[in-house]
Amino acid sequence: MKNIHYILALSVLPFVINCTGQKEVTEKLKPTVITETVVHDTDDPAIWINPQDTSKSIIIGTDKDTDGGLYAFDLNGKIINKVSGLKRPNNVDLEYGFMLNGKKTDIAAVTERETNKVKLYTLPELKEIGEISVFDGESERSPMGISMYKNPQTEEIFVIVGRKSGPADGYLWQYKLTEKDGVITGEVVRKFGKYSGLKEIESIAVDDEMGYVYYSDEQFGVHKYYADPSKGNDELSVFGKGDFKSDVEGISIYSTSKGKGYILVSNQQNDTFNVYLREDQSKGKIAEIPVSTLESDGSEVTNVNLGPKFPKGVFVAMSNGRVFHLYDWRMVEKAIKSAVKSTK
Repeated sequence: MKNIHYILALSVLPFVINCTGQKEVTEKLKPTVITETVVHDTDDPAIWINPQDTSKSIIIGTDKDTDGGLYAFDLNGKIINKVSGLKRPNNVDLEYGFMLNGKKTDIAAVTERETNKVKLYTLPELKEIGEISVFDGESERSPMGISMYKNPQTEEIFVIVGRKSGPADGYLWQYKLTEKDGVITGEVVRKFGKYSGLKEIESIAVDDEMGYVYYSDEQFGVHKYYADPSKGNDELSVFGKGDFKSDVEGISIYSTSKGKGYILVSNQQNDTFNVYLREDQSKGKIAEIPVSTLESDGSEVTNVNLGPKFPKGVFVAMSNGRVFHLYDWRMVEKAIKSAVKSTK
């Protein structure tokens, strides 16, 4: 009985003292919702906001395998739609308002590794509307990571794609989306991005408002560049070096106000998310949040009020077990603020 009481006592303590004398958050956040299981292996989520009723927004997520799929879940975690038969879909992202057949259309982009393509679908219907052959002419293709960027001034939409392996510079390719006869395709507009060579680059995230693209160089750190190709290919910074147990993984950007907020990056083998300031990553890691999610590859977050369960938004993370975990942002925010306060 002593051992049982001891474990229970530890489980309710929010902090421990580390070797430097600082407090660290140790209580794992529990998801508000766990989705229904997919067939093979969840990998990466995106969040589509329903403009008519935000409580009816949906989570889009990939099921990674040779006979994989793209799934749509409601905010209760129920599967409401899916695309089957994809050839190892890896990551997914979405963007709003692409002009298709004269009508603004929300679209999702999915990397399909075994065909070396990006597949494009309407939202929320998940109707296929085009594809892009990526990394043409390269010996290393196998697209994995993807993020979409919409230029606030021109409203041009791009996809930025990473791959299983690549050169020390020019690892990522950026494609501008175009339409012809009701079908979307893309043309490459730049090749950029440094690579350490330590493992691979998968997770990519774009901050449309701030105009930055971030990507995880696994076992190295997070790189930062301009998302607009016209601003050049110079690296702006690298952060997170030394902050991770092993792999640097999923990146999510939460806005608290214009130009401010948090960047959450999965510390995959530690089952935690490292938190950095959206406005200034040079201040280093401000918090590390333990979660119930296991070995998380991909994540996404929104600050939009999605109803009673998620009034300040939802944080979604892939987990082992063929599921996605949905966290009430209020819990995440409370853990971040507690961790920050404890270091002062």
